[in-house]
Amino acid sequence: MNKKKQSVPHNKYLEFVNIAIQMGIVIGAGVFAGIWLDKKFPNNFSGFTIGLSLLGVFVALYQVIRRVSRMSKDDN
Repeated sequence: MNKKKQSVPHNKYLEFVNIAIQMGIVIGAGVFAGIWLDKKFPNNFSGFTIGLSLLGVFVALYQVIRRVSRMSKDDN
């Protein structure tokens, strides 16, 4: 008996909600890691917090662009 693989319809709105939650987690992890490092290695300008926050933003944006481009390729 050959059963074709049935695919569940993909809800794009749910995918965008997941992307937003993932962005928040990645950026938040960068901020909290930066705060922890600034407490462990004190400096005058909170360099770790600023640097890891920006790194988190760039990583999150890269992931968003990659997932959105993959979603657009799946539509075609």
